[in-house]
Amino acid sequence: MPGNSSNDSGMDTSAYQDWIGRTEVRIDTVDAWPAQALAAALGGDADLMSLRAELPPLWLWLYFLPVVGAAQTGPDGHPARGGFLPPVALPRRMWAGSRVSFQAPVRIGDELTKVSSVAKVSTKTGRTGEMVFVTVRHAYSRGGAGVMEEEQDIVYTALPEAYVPVAPLPAEPHHWQEATAIDPVLLFRFSALTYNAHRIHYDRDYSGAVEKYPDLVVHGPLQAILMMEAARRRALGRRAASFTFRGVRPLFAADAATVCGRTVLGKEELSVVKADGGATMQAQLGWAE
Repeated sequence: MPGNSSNDSGMDTSAYQDWIGRTEVRIDTVDAWPAQALAAALGGDADLMSLRAELPPLWLWLYFLPVVGAAQTGPDGHPARGGFLPPVALPRRMWAGSRVSFQAPVRIGDELTKVSSVAKVSTKTGRTGEMVFVTVRHAYSRGGAGVMEEEQDIVYTALPEAYVPVAPLPAEPHHWQEATAIDPVLLFRFSALTYNAHRIHYDRDYSGAVEKYPDLVVHGPLQAILMMEAARRRALGRRAASFTFRGVRPLFAADAATVCGRTVLGKEELSVVKADGGATMQAQLGWAE
């Protein structure tokens, strides 16, 4: 299938174009235990996640997890390069953001199908040099009817020689805020629940010595879920229709973090904010009519 090889850096991505259009299909059952475990890890009531209970938005990230053997695992803990995703040679891989739409509720006990496809490969130049972006589309369905769609952006970069802090991007004015408790135990549990073995989230020695971070890194999808759950607690039963998020700068295990939100033209503008007043992640949540 022909691909899009456009880029801003001059880097040749032609070697990756054969991956565009590559598709994989998975079938999974939304079992109660992963949802119960995440609810407990976030300080909620695990008993609410019983059979036929509605699964909170974004919690499908707990399911359809690939089983990766030890021999197929790279030194960073990610699956070895190649396979479904293109074998990008740059060593650091991160989930940069997503655009999600929700078509129908998902309930515990549902059997769902997930179809994933590589939609785009492009390059840019950033602070650390050349970057490769891979966009993957995921479509979830139940009995042929869609329940959720997502476009996920994965970015690959070089490793820096030393950690250079990103200048704080001031958070937008907000109508409400909620302190968020983050610690290494939560990071470990979220890594386990999502079968994410990337060592920056639980191996402090690796995170500092190899990827040059000053501490354990908080997962992007965990921050997205924290924003979604904080907004839903104030939503008075409203149902999410769309959710878009992007990472701005790293959040670390020792950081004091606050979820902030405001309503603009009927949508929630959300952010995770560090103690210095700068955002680490920004999101927009749209409600169903």
